Formats: sequence, C-alpha cells, structure tokens
Amino acid sequence: MRRFLLSLFILASILVLAACGTNNSNNEEEADGGDDKAAEETSYTVEHAMGTTEIKGEPERVVILTNEGTEALLAMDVTPVGAVQSWIGDPWYDHIADKMKDVEVVGTESELNIEAIAKLKPDLIIGNKMRQEEQYDKLKAIAPTVFAETLRGNWKENFELYSKALNKEEKGQEVIAEYDQRIEDLKAELGDKLNMEVSMVRFMPTDVRIYHKDSFSGVILDQLGFARPEGQNVDDFAEKGVTKERIPAMDGDILFYFAYETGDGEANKVAEEWVNDPLFQKLEVAQEGKVYEVSDPVWNTAGGVLAANLMLDDIEKYFLEQ
Repeated sequence: MRRFLLSLFILASILVLAACGTNNSNNEEEADGGDDKAAEETSYTVEHAMGTTEIKGEPERVVILTNEGTEALLAMDVTPVGAVQSWIGDPWYDHIADKMKDVEVVGTESELNIEAIAKLKPDLIIGNKMRQEEQYDKLKAIAPTVFAETLRGNWKENFELYSKALNKEEKGQEVIAEYDQRIEDLKAELGDKLNMEVSMVRFMPTDVRIYHKDSFSGVILDQLGFARPEGQNVDDFAEKGVTKERIPAMDGDILFYFAYETGDGEANKVAEEWVNDPLFQKLEVAQEGKVYEVSDPVWNTAGGVLAANLMLDDIEKYFLEQ
C-alpha cells in the first residue's frame, strides 16, 4: 500500500510539473506574440502642410517628390525606391548620380507619374504643397503622405520635417549639427572677407535674375554672415525678368553667376552674351576680375543639404584658396 501511494504521489507530481511547463510555454508564446503584435502596431504621427498623417512601423519603401528632399534622404542614409527626376541631369544631378543607380524615376516635381508611384508600393510618400497640392488626395490613397509647405529659403526647415517623417530625428539632428558646425568654422576662417559684398546672378534661356537673401544660396551666404550689395540685401527671392539696363545692380566685390543649362546650350549662350556685354564689362567687379561661374544645381537648383555642403566647398575655394 505504501508503495502504491508513493507511486501515485510521484505520478501526480510529474503530471503537475508537466502542466506547469505547458502553461509556461503557452505564456511565453503569448508574450512573444504580444510583442510581435505591439511591434506591428507601432506608429507615429507627423504634422505637415496638409494636416496630420499616421505612419506605421519604420518606412522602408520611400518615394520622394522633390529634388531637395532626395538630398535629405541620402544624407540620412535612406535610398528612395522612387524619386522625381533632377531638373538637370540624365536623370540625376552629377553630385548624386552614384547614389541613385537603382532608384525609379516617378516624373518631375511639376509632373508626377502617379501610376509609377503606385507600382512601387511605397510605405511613405514625401512631397511638397507648393508643387503638388492638387495631387495630394491621389498620393495619400496610395500610402501615408507628408508634404512640406514650400521650397524656397532655408532647406533646414524641410529637412527637419523629413527626418520626422522617416522616424530618423536623431540622424537628422546629427546631419544638421555637422552642417552648423561647418558654418561656424568657416565663418571664423573667413574673418574680414565676410565684409565683401557678394552678388549673385542666374542666367536662363528666357530669363535673367538677380538673387536676393531668401534663395537657397542667399540663405547660406546670410548664415555665413556675408555682406550683400544694397539692392540684393532684401528678404525676398530674386529680381526676375532683369533687362540689361539693370546690369549695374549686379555689381559687388565678388560676383557668382550660374546658368540653368539643360543640355541645349541656350542658357550658356545667354550667360556668355551678358557677361561679355560692354555694360557688364564696365562693372567694378568685372574690372577687378572677381566674376566666377559656379554650378547651377549646387548654388540653386538642387536645394538640399548635399548641395549646401558643396556650395561651402566653393566658398572655401574662392575665398580661402585663391
């Protein structure tokens, strides 16, 4: 009887332990499943020019609809699956081409290819109200869509929005901190050279412009603390439709000009005509040999953080190395 009772006790203990093990296993599986479910449900919201957008998970297939936005993504180590074509290039600017080899073209900033965007099955679309407001409803039906307000002025404002949309604010802050430090270091190196009045002119096939402070390059010059000619030291974008009678307004201690050349040679012809005009040649800046041609994508068209750093390279070249 004692042996029988002992056997029953041992058997009962084994069954209890087995049941506990099963319950623990089930609980662990439930916990793991709960964690997976929590990960799947992780989301964040981004306030932007068109409202508020909820984004789930970590965006991996991003379509970007502005040139400066493309540079922002690349600077944060994100290669988009689709992007609008660069304004100059086939299809990308030279300074980003090596980073964009497998990226699909989805139209241009002003003419999107909605079908191409949909085929890429993005989990995030980043665009711009100034360029694509009318397409917003179609885009948000494809994937969560975030729009910046405008494209003019300080690129850092849009960059901060993009870093939030990508859920990469820490990386974004690193990129901006590095740029800001470079600005401060360069200001110290330039010293008294910042007193030189910097003039900027852009030549296009059908337009000539004198650039002011609220332009891509104008903002960077202002961050560095450069002086500007009186007529250019104003808080707007540019004087458009300039005629040759306005050539005297281009004068300064140093002049940078850039041509929006798309490959047909027309912008370069306009630039050559104006720079060789007798009235232009009478400018003090021309007499002093301080007129320099620089890259239109870098100083104006690209409009992003990569171009900003390349523009700083040019500033070093023309003010510190010559």
